[in-house]
Amino acid sequence: MVVASSLLLTIFRTVTAQNTQPPAAQNDSTNAVLSSPRAEKGLFETNEVLHITLSGNIRPLLNNRVEEPVNYALTLSYTRPDSSICAIPVDVRTRGHFRRLQGNCNYPPLMIRFAKEGAPENSIFREQHKLKLVMPCVGDKYVIREWLVYQLYNLVTTKSFRARLVNVTLKDDKSKKPGATFYGILLEEVEQMAERNGMVEVERQLGPQQTQREDFLMMATFEYLIGNTDWSVQYLQNIKLIAVDSTAAPVAVPYDFDHAGIVDAPYARPAEELLMRSIRQRRYRGYCIQNMKAYEGVVARYKLLKNDIYGVYTGCELLEEKYVKSTLAYLNAFYATLNDPVALEKDFSYPCDSKGTGKVVIRGLKKN
Repeated sequence: MVVASSLLLTIFRTVTAQNTQPPAAQNDSTNAVLSSPRAEKGLFETNEVLHITLSGNIRPLLNNRVEEPVNYALTLSYTRPDSSICAIPVDVRTRGHFRRLQGNCNYPPLMIRFAKEGAPENSIFREQHKLKLVMPCVGDKYVIREWLVYQLYNLVTTKSFRARLVNVTLKDDKSKKPGATFYGILLEEVEQMAERNGMVEVERQLGPQQTQREDFLMMATFEYLIGNTDWSVQYLQNIKLIAVDSTAAPVAVPYDFDHAGIVDAPYARPAEELLMRSIRQRRYRGYCIQNMKAYEGVVARYKLLKNDIYGVYTGCELLEEKYVKSTLAYLNAFYATLNDPVALEKDFSYPCDSKGTGKVVIRGLKKN
């Protein structure tokens, strides 16, 4: 379901201040019991910040940044609305590539796996079997910014990953120091996202022209909106494919937006072969289409969503005022292009320029 801006505004205004400590951090999850009936909303049915604690052998986990990472048995806990503690045994390992490397990020991204039968039926994680947890690379504010990008694409289409902002406390059982607390993002798994849309995940080696055209143009325009060039269909670089069956033309679904200009992470750089000045420079990376009428429906869709898109930023109290102002200016530039047929054709026909870098394909790095 497309999220209305009024709902987002209401949700964002109920979010606690950025430095608030999660209630779960004050409890010993090892003494918790599962006693609450199934009454909580599903994990992705609300945008309220969720406070979770990961406890166990934390330090070895965070230091395990090798290509074939080890699984560590931890406990994931959170406080229910009735103030009881729900504690769930999980296996956790590091994942990813760029953000996993010690020299790039303070914390590696994690993969959380529940028991084979899934999370307990009476928990908020009851529909989950595994979850990606995005950890802060260089600071909380960039996690929040990336989370908002997922909110933006949820406005555009249901064929998008849902994301839940969480306040994470890491509690090492062998340390007497209080656990570190910061923001993270829990991401919907691709199987769940596909099922929600009546589709299945497919993995094929194909070109962008072989995907569903309208969905691809909507997605490529979104990547242009947020200033993201770190993706490709050919190598499934930050792209997942879903389809009604294994033979149908798939839909390209984007994820992993930390290199987007709208996030403006200090470590993000455009690929050298793109010959771009910075990640804030927009570059349309669809395929060559000579007839601009192909974009009429896409342009109309983004114009219709303009107030909702702006509202995501003006309604979020977790953002600093300076960033909100710069982001609104960044969005203004996008809409100025949409409203100028000459500028729109110039930017969106860039893949047709034989002298440009529009045909460069981003291969990306190996991921776990």
